[in-house]
Amino acid sequence: KLSDPSQSVLEQLGFTKAQIDEANEYVVGTMTIEGAPHLKEEHYPIFDCANTCGVKGKRYIAYGAHVKMMAAVQPFISGAISKTINMPNSATIEEVKSVYWDAWKFMIKAIALYRDGSKLSQPLNSVTQDDELLAIGADDDDVAEPPPQMMNDIAAIRAVRERLPLKRVGWTQEAVVGGHKVFVRTGEYNDGRLGEIFIDMYKDGAAYRSLINCFAVSISKGLQYGVPLEEYVDSFTFTRFEPAGPVQGHPNIKMATSILDFIFRLLGYEYLNREDLVQVKPEHNGQATLALSDVTPTGPKIEPYAETATPVRVAAARSVTLTGEPIAAASEAMTAKAQGFTGDTCTNCGSMKMKRNGSCMVCIECGTTTGCS
Repeated sequence: KLSDPSQSVLEQLGFTKAQIDEANEYVVGTMTIEGAPHLKEEHYPIFDCANTCGVKGKRYIAYGAHVKMMAAVQPFISGAISKTINMPNSATIEEVKSVYWDAWKFMIKAIALYRDGSKLSQPLNSVTQDDELLAIGADDDDVAEPPPQMMNDIAAIRAVRERLPLKRVGWTQEAVVGGHKVFVRTGEYNDGRLGEIFIDMYKDGAAYRSLINCFAVSISKGLQYGVPLEEYVDSFTFTRFEPAGPVQGHPNIKMATSILDFIFRLLGYEYLNREDLVQVKPEHNGQATLALSDVTPTGPKIEPYAETATPVRVAAARSVTLTGEPIAAASEAMTAKAQGFTGDTCTNCGSMKMKRNGSCMVCIECGTTTGCS
């Protein structure tokens, strides 16, 4: 029993809890100045601390005093003050709001607020009692059962991982993005939902390859813990970094601004039917959507279809002349957009290689901007 660190020798010798507390106060002290002999009570405020001291301590500096002290010093400091405003565990939401409101009224540049007991572990804990420490080591049978409503609340806020079956299906997509080969492998649940992804770029460096692999693991974990795929698609499409450029190997995605942009365009198209993320629209009931660049500039004119006829999803079905400048300009605009440009025409040189620069656009051919420097 002596080797057990949780064993109380004094209890084994027959001492009561009151006697043990009295002995502890005699040997260790009360950890507070309150009740000390030869000290007047009107002198207590001199020794007040940010939190109550010891088990028997009751006094502490009011949180409003913290704000007033910072307000007194702030006019003489150019930056903010590194000072934490300590609040007791019993502080309410309204009291917290009042602290921020007072800090704003006193024109304090920044505040840091901490409510006692807000963290699972903290360097100074002023609310733990001996009985609570003993309860931690008590038998499971002695611990009170939490109310059902509390258990429901805990289950509601705690994410539960839905693991994939040990044997699952998926597909592998091989593609080349900006000259870099990438393999994307997916794993699906039995109902066809996406549950994991693997990304392999074996020709790139070990560090880059490791970062990509860890990124794929984090995405897979998020999917299994319930993060919607739509959130990932909206977050990572249109991200811009190298490698980027033309895409080879996919019938619908032809340009990507980064590896992640390609991956989440692919996942959004395959699992969410996001046709707005692909450059080449898929066929529906045999009616393909063609770009203007796919139409041969020579040939007969195409008459507009009658209102009673079934509309055909062909861009060239509009009333335009195939042998004139409008088709050539439209084809050039489509080509520019496919290369990642906006497709707008430069007012100086006539080029359509315009890129967005903040709220304006800049021509990469001549450097002309639409208003921004």
